[in-house]
Amino acid sequence: QVQLVESGGGLVQAGGSLRLSCAASGRTFSTYAMGWFRQAPGKEREFVAAIGWSNGRTNYADFVQGRFAISRDNAKNTVYLQMNSLNPEDTAVYYCAAVRSSMVPVNSRQYDYWGQGTQVTVSS
Repeated sequence: QVQLVESGGGLVQAGGSLRLSCAASGRTFSTYAMGWFRQAPGKEREFVAAIGWSNGRTNYADFVQGRFAISRDNAKNTVYLQMNSLNPEDTAVYYCAAVRSSMVPVNSRQYDYWGQGTQVTVSS
């Protein structure tokens, strides 16, 4: 069982930056692939970024366009999402997800554990 707790969301102006963190419980964090998803009001949850257990493999959604970076610190059981050049279209609840896998999934249905989410609001 893995428990995930996101933090770091908030209100930021367009062009600004935020760093989201996701702290995971459990002693086998390093064997989990981690992903970030987001859901805006009235829209379906969508993939943002994912990272493999070795930190060497990553996947990003096309809309990220080099603005976001996912990383992890296995010693701290934490995964991060650095978000730069934010725009109002990035406003959403951001969720952290985990799955015990050697792959780097982009489909939300492939993840087994989810956090409660953290709100990111970008003002114009």
